[in-house]
Amino acid sequence: MLIPSTPRAQPPRSAALLATIAAIAGALLCAPTLAGAHAIAGNRVFPATLAVDDPGVGDEANLQFGHQRVPGENGDQSINTFDFEYDKLITSRLAVSVDGTYAMQNNPRARGFDNFGVGLKYLLYVSDAHEFMTSIGVNVELGGTGSRAIADNFSTISPTVYVGKGMGDLPDSLAYLRPIAITGEAGPALTTGAGQPNAFNYGFTVQYSLPYLQQHVRDVGLPQPFANLIPLVEIPLSRSQGQTTGTVNPGFIWINRYGQFGVEAQIPINRASGSHVGILVQAHIFFDDVAPTTIGKPLFQ
Repeated sequence: MLIPSTPRAQPPRSAALLATIAAIAGALLCAPTLAGAHAIAGNRVFPATLAVDDPGVGDEANLQFGHQRVPGENGDQSINTFDFEYDKLITSRLAVSVDGTYAMQNNPRARGFDNFGVGLKYLLYVSDAHEFMTSIGVNVELGGTGSRAIADNFSTISPTVYVGKGMGDLPDSLAYLRPIAITGEAGPALTTGAGQPNAFNYGFTVQYSLPYLQQHVRDVGLPQPFANLIPLVEIPLSRSQGQTTGTVNPGFIWINRYGQFGVEAQIPINRASGSHVGILVQAHIFFDDVAPTTIGKPLFQ
């Protein structure tokens, strides 16, 4: 865990990671339009959102940059984070994941990897007719696997429930509300360190899918790149020791069959959550659509 919570300054490796995200985003923009994607319930595609995990499972890779200013022991500090995550399907409903974060912060100045994480996620139920999906999972941050300057020496175990609901089953009189979807996640974060506080993490997103509008409500003639945009707001929150922290994240995701690119602002909900508006930038690849018969194929059918 960082000293106190999220990302700081940028040497050459920051520029290289940002260049990588930009290159992947450029490749996605040139790829075919939306057709497949891993988290699907009926006509609904739930995108891989940046701060609140989506309810699907898939073979995918994620690169993400974040920047925030947060309260520290010696005043405000800037933190930059570079996150990566790889998810691999074991079966069509079960996926394992590995993730890590490289962090740079000032005040005090420190940089290095945060603790690495592993996860397991199972797709529990899908209703195509009601565009509903729910999964359960557990994520473990492995204490002592990161830099001593950045990471904690104890582990954190987070069993989590994920849900998603699209509004495609609304009546014709509310047809223009059908592109709306809501997703959410909730679960405790249980620490193994003596005297370390536990937390309860939760959050939700509200999305309006322009691809859904174009394809399943009415083709209003939106040109690219707007025809593949999903404007959204994410609200990730955490409650610990009687204090709630979190952000409100307005932004957008551009999605197609093979991946997506996303940008969000991070607006702190209170002083304990941060002192300035931050940013998240994401590039995401769906291996289950890029290479469905090789790298994106489940280990067991």
